[in-house]
Amino acid sequence: MPDVYQLQGQRIYVAGHRGMVGGALVRRLEAAGCEVLTAGRERADLTRQAETEALIAELKPDAIIMAAARVGGILANASYPADFLYQNLAIEMNMVEGARRAGVNRFVMLGSSCIYPKLAPQPISEDALLTGPLEPTNEWYAVAKIAGLKLAQAYRRQYGLHYISAMPTNLYGPGDNFDLNSSHVMPALIRKAHEAKLSGASEITMWGTGSPLREFLHVDDCADAIVHLLQHYDGDEHVNVGSGEDLAIIDLLRLVCDVVGYHGEIRHDLTKPDGTPRKLMSGDKLRAMGWTPKIGLREGIATTYQWFLAHVDATGTSSARL
Repeated sequence: MPDVYQLQGQRIYVAGHRGMVGGALVRRLEAAGCEVLTAGRERADLTRQAETEALIAELKPDAIIMAAARVGGILANASYPADFLYQNLAIEMNMVEGARRAGVNRFVMLGSSCIYPKLAPQPISEDALLTGPLEPTNEWYAVAKIAGLKLAQAYRRQYGLHYISAMPTNLYGPGDNFDLNSSHVMPALIRKAHEAKLSGASEITMWGTGSPLREFLHVDDCADAIVHLLQHYDGDEHVNVGSGEDLAIIDLLRLVCDVVGYHGEIRHDLTKPDGTPRKLMSGDKLRAMGWTPKIGLREGIATTYQWFLAHVDATGTSSARL
């Protein structure tokens, strides 16, 4: 086990601080006594190499956590495959090389559970990477994220830098994207249930059969896990970050409806795809380092719904996302 990286007083740049994960990281690091560095898109476009390198050189961070990414659900991935691949590759390459050139010795690359094969054995361990075909509905994003973790690994091996990668599962919480055209399943279901409740609709429609099993982790638990890795992990292999539990999407919708207070029927649109049948990640590696999640699913959904009521307007756009 490596020596513990002390956070107090460290200058840590959170790239993507306006997103859900980035915002949670800012909260967690500030609570730990760090000097958190941030920069919006108006200051630097991270898809541009010169701008990114100049920004990192100016900030002079002690460590970087890379939460910046182009993200979205099945519909967004299908509609903008080039954007998902190009933009994520560009951001990753520019950030890692910019960090190296600026002498930043610690870097956490954030990936996604979609990097794993569609039919990987469950629960998915870290060594399942590149053992089978990806899920076609988000392969563009997955390929970019695989390249990102391999980039961090390569820089670690060639330059001896403390660059690591963390692979979060499906995340939700304050700061999520509730736009139905680009959101992930949890915020989409929360918004659908809320709107059905407001309109007095007799039924709510969900994509597919609802049978696929998914794992969910509250974003504040995710941020806590990432900071734990920054402090305690210094290995070559990426690390899964998840809750260790999954449930069927239909059961998730029922739980969301119960929390929101919607009591109508659920109708299935079987013309829409289900996606990967099951995706549960093994959390054994992270738990062996002494970390476990603290926020239960019902509690997390309830607090996320309260945040939605306080921050999201009728278009689904969060006032916290600029």
